[in-house]
Amino acid sequence: MKTFDHLSVIGLREWIGLPELGIDRVRAKVDSGAKTSALHASDIVTFYRDGETWVRFKAHTGTRRHPRDVECEARLVSFRRVRSSNGQLQERHVIRTDLVLGDQRWPVDFTLTCRESMRYRVLLGCSAMLDGQLVINPGQRFVQGFPQTDRTLRG
Repeated sequence: MKTFDHLSVIGLREWIGLPELGIDRVRAKVDSGAKTSALHASDIVTFYRDGETWVRFKAHTGTRRHPRDVECEARLVSFRRVRSSNGQLQERHVIRTDLVLGDQRWPVDFTLTCRESMRYRVLLGCSAMLDGQLVINPGQRFVQGFPQTDRTLRG
């Protein structure tokens, strides 16, 4: 049997941080069937800064019962056509921001979309898992604990 010594094990659900967006922790659903990761966002507005296109948006990181919104800005990487879980083709804004999972940190592309009807506000796709050298244990959840960002280590 092959072993995966160089890969980190994650569960089907994990706590992640997006420190560049001011998000210390949010629950994410791991989905190896999705290529790109997705972040629940609304009020998306493009603007220009130093000759580059940026987006300003409201990230929704709480639960349906306990909503929490974070005002965010990020450089726009591209637009991507994505087939949503209900089969509809959507054109979405794509940003790249650092993701923290456990004690690891790496850049990940996120599409911005409405995930209001979804239980988890973040979907972690297979591109992020490949870049982070992760392997999924489907029988586990929250294997990595809370993300170790500078802010969470201090407080």
